[in-house]
Amino acid sequence: MANEGKVVVNTNGVETVREPTAQELLDFNTSTQFERALSDLRVNRNHLLAQTDYLALSDQTMSAEMTTYRQALRDITNGLTTVADVEAVVFPEKPEV
Repeated sequence: MANEGKVVVNTNGVETVREPTAQELLDFNTSTQFERALSDLRVNRNHLLAQTDYLALSDQTMSAEMTTYRQALRDITNGLTTVADVEAVVFPEKPEV
């Protein structure tokens, strides 16, 4: 593609193609790194939730501690805005079943 790696700017209906600025490249790379870190965190979180999914079945009684644990896992991505935030996440300790 001829415009690969380029920025398309639409000004008053006129499109122009240009090289991205250094700041645009930095912002893109930062955003990509954050999205990748967040995706990895979600994979780990989903794995931990899956380990206790059987407790959420209607024929099981889930303890208050397990309910709190599972909610903390679901909420673990709330408020994360940087790669450093994601890397600083500490998963809650799983209660005894």
